[in-house]
Amino acid sequence: MATDWLGSIVSINCGESLGVYQGRVSAVDQVSQTISLTRPFHNGVKCLVPEVTFRAGDITELKILEIPGPGDSRQCGDLQQADTGIPGVGCQVGPSQNGTGKMLKKPFSSSAPQNIPRRTDMKNQDIIISPQQQCSKSYMDRHMETLSQSKGFRRRHNSWSSSSRHPNQVTPKKSGLKNGQMKSKDDECFGDDIDEIPDTDFDFEGNLALFDKAAVFEEIETYERRSGTRSRGTPNEKPARYRHDENILESEPIVYRRIVVPQNANKEFCTDSGLVVPSVSYELHKKLLSVAEKHGLTLERRLEMTGVCASQMALSLLGGPNRLNPKNVHQRPTVALLCGPHVKGAQGISCGRHLSNHDVHVILFLPNFVKMLESITNELNLFSKTQGQQVSSVKDLPDTPVDLVINCLDCHENAFLRDQPWYKAVVDWANQNRAPVLSIDPPISEMEQGIDAKWSLALGLPLPLGERAGRVYLCDIGIPQKVFQEVGINYHSPFGCKFVIPLHST
Repeated sequence: MATDWLGSIVSINCGESLGVYQGRVSAVDQVSQTISLTRPFHNGVKCLVPEVTFRAGDITELKILEIPGPGDSRQCGDLQQADTGIPGVGCQVGPSQNGTGKMLKKPFSSSAPQNIPRRTDMKNQDIIISPQQQCSKSYMDRHMETLSQSKGFRRRHNSWSSSSRHPNQVTPKKSGLKNGQMKSKDDECFGDDIDEIPDTDFDFEGNLALFDKAAVFEEIETYERRSGTRSRGTPNEKPARYRHDENILESEPIVYRRIVVPQNANKEFCTDSGLVVPSVSYELHKKLLSVAEKHGLTLERRLEMTGVCASQMALSLLGGPNRLNPKNVHQRPTVALLCGPHVKGAQGISCGRHLSNHDVHVILFLPNFVKMLESITNELNLFSKTQGQQVSSVKDLPDTPVDLVINCLDCHENAFLRDQPWYKAVVDWANQNRAPVLSIDPPISEMEQGIDAKWSLALGLPLPLGERAGRVYLCDIGIPQKVFQEVGINYHSPFGCKFVIPLHST
């Protein structure tokens, strides 16, 4: 009776200490209560020994994975589980308390090699076997007869390899050229014999240690040096990488200090490109503007250039094209322009005129004076032709926060204006409005500013501004290079393709 199970493929679970074994039954000894497996697998890895033997006391669970068919002398086909949706359910044996057989439906260990399940048209047939292997031959005959009378096994032709078929199992032929091509592709892909699989895993670390990288690169370098080919670089040398806008040809070294002033600069700035821009004193800056005016860069031209550059910067701070477009008419920005009765105030009025021309709501504050400068009068006449609003009292300024405050109240010469009541009232309003502040041509750091600025715009060359000036920007007001040389400044334009550039403290 024990010989009836020879050739069956079983899975034996020996607990956590010994693990799971799978193999084909080669011998069953009822006297010594042992079972032997040939070509065994231990926890999914093929054993080095051709046969292993187990005692009944070491076996925790036994599962029959494959039963040999009648007349099969070498290998039996794969008897698969029924189409129940639970993978790995087979004939399982587990000892019960009363010594009788016990039905176990548990998926076998994932570490063991698993047979590929096939779908059948029959329901799942469970075989109950006692731990003492006392299943009668007649029971097995009835079971096999039931299998033979069933509708048979349906096999998906394009899923499984020909190597996994039962030798005696007849596969229905499918006609058509397409099915024949699919079969040949399946055999080509899955038709390898399982015996050709290596018994041991590939040693990646050991094979990697055999590769001498330094020697290989030295050999490549020697070959390229002899053949005259361009070196691709060694592991310690990385080839230079260039951006799309960089020149790969060798050029002269970059000189970052292109502006040299006759006096030692109290403070230096640098551009985004790394060019050094030194600060100048107020006296040298005033002399530079005076010489430029003598050569034709009049005050009106300078006011226009300053207004254009300051308005471009203000438009960028207000949101640029994302804010100022025809779809955002309801989000028209509001700018409060605070100007004093001096040239700095005229620069601010020019900026307000350009902002108003770009559909920005501008509120211009200018105190009432009996006599105004001619430059201010001319700028006010142009500003009155726009949609901008002019006020002379702090009470007329908006109570709600505006989008931007442009400060042109401070002047280099007229420091007495700080004591005027209107000045103090405007400073208090700006500090309470909580709007960001842009200062145009602010005074030097020795003079205290009443309004803390977030951004400051310098003209031509920056003054030594303090921390209350915020982030410093520089605008090009059109002073020629020879005018700089005439006042003793060795000048090379740091602006590049822009008219307003940011400066960073060094």
